[in-house]
Amino acid sequence: MENNEHIILGIDPGYGRMGFGVILVKGADIELVDYGVMSTLAGDNFEDRLLSIANDLHEIFLHHKPDIMAIEKLFFGQSSTTAMKVAESRGVAQLMSAQSGVPVIEFTPAQIKKALTGDGKATKKGVQQMVKELLSLPRIPKPDDAADALAVAITASNTKW
Repeated sequence: MENNEHIILGIDPGYGRMGFGVILVKGADIELVDYGVMSTLAGDNFEDRLLSIANDLHEIFLHHKPDIMAIEKLFFGQSSTTAMKVAESRGVAQLMSAQSGVPVIEFTPAQIKKALTGDGKATKKGVQQMVKELLSLPRIPKPDDAADALAVAITASNTKW
């Protein structure tokens, strides 16, 4: 890879589904590399769900070798129980990044919306449409968690880190 090329891993945190998106940045150009979700089973012990996320992230770090991981900051509009569990899954992602020697950059939902659409109060659909356009995709990536993770990665591509 050339000096002006970077691989960015974007994460949309969650514990039932954690979205990930990997992009390659070449100067001002961005290319889709991979995206998807890491899913856990609702009936499993929470600790086992976190371990599953850690194992999946470990594989993503090994396979894609990102230069940086970008993750969405937690929005506290949710119930406190959900927020705590999402915060713990974010901690697992940050730990896996640290173990891989990959720096982490964080963005608020408003920062991501503004970076992709120019409007910090844009709709989820508007952000996803911009993900489709910026990555020259035939359709919006599904599920939503994956599209959101790609939005986080794209936001990092436009940020000095």
